[in-house]
Amino acid sequence: MDNGKPFKTVALIGRQNTPGIGEPLLRLAESIERRGFTLIFEAGTATEIDLARNGGGLRHPPRVASTQEIGEQADVAVVLGGDGTMLGIGRELARYSTPLIGVNHGRLGFITDIPIQDMKTVVPELLDGQFEREERSLLEARIVRSGKTIYDALAFNDVVVNRSGFSGMADLRLVVDGRFMYTQRSDGLIVATPTGSTAYALASQGPILHPQLGGMVIVPIAPQSLSNRPIVLPDSSEISIQVIGGREVNVNFDMQSFTSVELEDTIEIRRSSFRVPFLHPVGYSYYATLRKKLYWNEHPANEPRSS
Repeated sequence: MDNGKPFKTVALIGRQNTPGIGEPLLRLAESIERRGFTLIFEAGTATEIDLARNGGGLRHPPRVASTQEIGEQADVAVVLGGDGTMLGIGRELARYSTPLIGVNHGRLGFITDIPIQDMKTVVPELLDGQFEREERSLLEARIVRSGKTIYDALAFNDVVVNRSGFSGMADLRLVVDGRFMYTQRSDGLIVATPTGSTAYALASQGPILHPQLGGMVIVPIAPQSLSNRPIVLPDSSEISIQVIGGREVNVNFDMQSFTSVELEDTIEIRRSSFRVPFLHPVGYSYYATLRKKLYWNEHPANEPRSS
């Protein structure tokens, strides 16, 4: 950029089907535009907030684009929503390496880390280059039936193989890097990234993995044998889960898309070659996020409160 800033074109993406999101999104857009950035609104967001009618506070008519066009044209994307919104956008923009800034308009906010009340101050600072950058890994999975791939998808949090709510336990055969690990009878199995380790995997008693750790975690869901425990694997691992027993078994990807599988189907999972860049405010601390979101004890009296 001529003004020395790292970004020129900024995409804005809002949480869908969220009453009242238009007002804060437009306030943020006006704040960004005043600082000389070019705006692009994601097409679904523009429709959601009725941009044609309500965008009168902007100096210039903003461009409206699909997610693919945002990946091709935007230097950075600001996402106003919850973690679910960020997961979906992260998967869609992963192939473009578009940096993401998350403003929390949801409940937990593990990866949408900027409070909405601070966005008009903090987001412009990030766009001006005052940020800390990190990259997070994804999983890619495919379902193989009779030697042919019938479905494939990316997952930011996790790939979950589980039974339906009305069927019995599932029997799953787990192989890692071509080596048999175990056969498990359970309600299902979670394969999670470090990002996903604080989601369903954590609720199933799995460990927390730091986002910069090169690993993935396998967590059983209500196993019949209590000796089946979570295990952390290198992120170079190739995981194969074969359905060898049970009825109505599904595979979920970030709990946002799913497909049914049949006996003898195999779910093959590996780390994706794509990584998603996140931009955080200067001084960002993953541990502070854990303290806040998991209600950990506050600092001891002799500890500084700046991290």
